[in-house]
Amino acid sequence: MAAKLTNSTKSELFAAKKRHVTSYDVAQYAGVSQSAVSRCFKSGGSVSRKMRERVMKAVEELGYQPNAIARGLITRRSNMVAVIVSNLNYYPEVLSQLSARFTERGVHVLLFTLDQESDVGRILDQVWQYQVDGVVVAAHLAPGEIEAFNKRNVPLVFYNRAYSDIPVSSVSCDQVEGQRILVNLLVKNGSHKSFAVVSGPADSVVSMQRTREAMNRLHDLGIEDIVQVSGDYSYDSGRDAVDRVMAQRGALPDAIICANDMMAFGCMDQLRYGYDLRVPEDVSVVGFDGVRAAGWSSFNLVTIQQPVDRMAEAAVQMLLDRVENYVLPPEKRIFSGVLRNGATIRN
Repeated sequence: MAAKLTNSTKSELFAAKKRHVTSYDVAQYAGVSQSAVSRCFKSGGSVSRKMRERVMKAVEELGYQPNAIARGLITRRSNMVAVIVSNLNYYPEVLSQLSARFTERGVHVLLFTLDQESDVGRILDQVWQYQVDGVVVAAHLAPGEIEAFNKRNVPLVFYNRAYSDIPVSSVSCDQVEGQRILVNLLVKNGSHKSFAVVSGPADSVVSMQRTREAMNRLHDLGIEDIVQVSGDYSYDSGRDAVDRVMAQRGALPDAIICANDMMAFGCMDQLRYGYDLRVPEDVSVVGFDGVRAAGWSSFNLVTIQQPVDRMAEAAVQMLLDRVENYVLPPEKRIFSGVLRNGATIRN
């Protein structure tokens, strides 16, 4: 236990408020050991209620702020994680959920964004510089890029990306199941005989999975009148897709299946305002993701809603478990999406 403070020593410590206050200053002012101060700021640290109150009183009076960098040097952790996402405009809800859950656990988030998933290599060079404790990636990584994480002992969890041939941890929505639900819904009443499928970026694994399953399921159900065009997940590319489908077919199909909601919104508006058609009376439109705007009355889109809150919680916990224990084996969790039965499919 530190020696009892004299009035002159207390005056000196109050003067410390004019400079950067250290944990040593707090320990002297509170009359406790420096290790006791450290335990008060350590998650799960062993310290009595009386001791904590004593230290916190000194902290408040001296205006002390723990030095995260110094603490990182001691614990050999940065207390930071990186989140890498492609197509930021379409991930606001995911980012909000991930950030909130990391913040609840006292972990800081560094965000790295990609214009294209293929740009991830240059981003990784930046990630290594920050010495993050772990990374959540919503983009595709090549095997060599995944191996770079293993060499550095940096835990990695993929968000909405699944690998069948590489042992990595991932949290994803069941793209195949969701797309089958949408196609079955469109075909079951017999009013849809011709289709257009609007895929996302060529380097998006999620888009490839959704597009492939939509095409396979349509063929399985005996549908042959299918046109496929590509977009880039944006609203404008959805509007352009309608024009390209029209140019290829000479007429619009009975239904348009979009690889995400944003392109579905663009398709709907181009049908309405570019061709003066009604959705769904003239053309049915479906999307995938279940973003908040899908519920707006102007869209009321039929889509597969991903359980973002549950997926984000699983990704955060999965990553932090491996920060604590790097040798935990890879884990894969797949969540079923939920049909949002809006008003964009005709009966």
